[in-house]
Amino acid sequence: MWRSYLDATRLLLLTLDRQLERDSDISFTDFELLVLLSEATEHRMRMSALAEAVTTSRSGVTRAISRLVAAGWVRRVECENDRRGTLAELTADGERKLAAASPGHVDAVRANMFDLLTPESLETLAQICETMRAHMTERR
Repeated sequence: MWRSYLDATRLLLLTLDRQLERDSDISFTDFELLVLLSEATEHRMRMSALAEAVTTSRSGVTRAISRLVAAGWVRRVECENDRRGTLAELTADGERKLAAASPGHVDAVRANMFDLLTPESLETLAQICETMRAHMTERR
């Protein structure tokens, strides 16, 4: 079960990354950051909050945001209430990129996960994942 879980998770992420790269010229990591920013208030998030949301290091998020800034999809903004902090903000070009990449990504997620499972299996999987996430989030 453990090996199957690891393999399925790795293969799913690899498949989604390849689909996004092939069809939209964006990595899964960069896509995920654009999604997070699109869902945030005013399309902005602190860099530290982004790092926590994608469970990576601050330096990793800084490098990824630098790529997105260079592409014109994100801009850095000084934090108004804390001059030491930096916010990442989704640009209009970033919104367009996300909108263009999303349909293919959704299709790939459906084809490689949701369409393969019964509604009962999906409910069980959702409960299992939520239990695991809650446990590990509490321990942070």
